[in-house]
Amino acid sequence: MDQMIMMILIFVVFYFFMIRPQMKRQKELKKFRENLAVGDKVVTIGGIHGKILEVAESTVLLSCENAKLRVDKSAIAMNADDKIPAA
Repeated sequence: MDQMIMMILIFVVFYFFMIRPQMKRQKELKKFRENLAVGDKVVTIGGIHGKILEVAESTVLLSCENAKLRVDKSAIAMNADDKIPAA
């Protein structure tokens, strides 16, 4: 009986400290990607900074210096204006 209670307690701790926050981040990222608009400055998961020229259903057209790149919406990591605190 004690082992069963311990296993349940471990699962509850994992849920509140690992699973729940990750689900929240995924939901926020999905909302961000759905609300992308022309003119937004973004950063891709590969580190490419660009300005959105066109938004399609599953892709966006980015302007990067002298080049135009078409990337999947899932490759957009964050808004370029967001500041990440240094570790």
